[in-house]
Amino acid sequence: MEYRPLGRTGLNISLIGLGTMTWGRQNTQSEGFEQMDYALTQGINFFDTAEMYAVPPNEKTYGTTETIIGNWFAARNTRHDVILASKIAGPGLSWVRNGSNVINKKNINLAVESSLKRLQTDYIDLYQLHWPNRGSYHFGQVWDYAPQFDRQAVEDNFLETLETLDQLVKAGKIRHIGLSNETSWGTAKWLELAEKHQLPRMASIQNEYSLLCRHFEPDLSELALHEDCGLLAWSPLTRGLMSGKYLNGARPKGARLTIDSRKEHRLGEPLDAAITDYMALADAHQMDVCQMALAFVNQQPFVCSTLIGATNMAQLKSNIASIDIQLSDEILSAIAQLRRQHPMPF
Repeated sequence: MEYRPLGRTGLNISLIGLGTMTWGRQNTQSEGFEQMDYALTQGINFFDTAEMYAVPPNEKTYGTTETIIGNWFAARNTRHDVILASKIAGPGLSWVRNGSNVINKKNINLAVESSLKRLQTDYIDLYQLHWPNRGSYHFGQVWDYAPQFDRQAVEDNFLETLETLDQLVKAGKIRHIGLSNETSWGTAKWLELAEKHQLPRMASIQNEYSLLCRHFEPDLSELALHEDCGLLAWSPLTRGLMSGKYLNGARPKGARLTIDSRKEHRLGEPLDAAITDYMALADAHQMDVCQMALAFVNQQPFVCSTLIGATNMAQLKSNIASIDIQLSDEILSAIAQLRRQHPMPF
């Protein structure tokens, strides 16, 4: 396993991070235990979760994934082996704090206490803001995102949030803080305010990034590299779409898109065409397309950790094994050409 610095925290996290969001919906607790057990044997020390998991999200499964992780910590006595990340949900989910959830002092304190209880731990290593109060261009919003907001009100909220997180750091309940689904302006503003007011600094930014979703480049990647606020890449296989299992409208039994009632914004002919070409490239080099896709993310210098998720052990083992693959210049050149052919397939 390879390890990279988590911002300026002094922590080194595994380049392959264990995503957990299917535990409690697509996976049972025992299956989650098996995945965590195996991940540790492979040198993975970074686990990522969130209060809103398991997914696809609903009121019944809210908090279930954290509970499973907490039960594993208690059963295995492994809390000291894991650098644990969790998140507070942003606005929009009716079942989170009675639908009145925004990221502010009151809700941060409520969320942290609830997560600590479910996780059966005294502290969270990396506490992240799952998505901004003002909205995000992620989750299918990239075509319509219009960043219009009251700048002063947003900055005031940022400062309140940083001050609240600072209190939680001083209390020992969280160690470090991070962003998720943020923009370059937002990330820069968080860093600016932290420096100006001597408050905790954002250590990382968790955004979607894959061969099929390159929004992180070039502006955020520049910021990540030169401000030591690296990427935790979520959905590096584009919700499993890169495998080709959903091509031409296919819906395998038990797969996430099969059981998720929400509309999937990524689907369509442009995406199918891109996936087909990436699969052909992998075949031409006798590679598994998913391992090729993960290896590409792993090789990016601005990535701190590639967050993999799996619903069975075969997938998990194959995904982790991507750490041993180094893509050749020939393959990287071919990927660059395919990106020009399919620059934004969803």
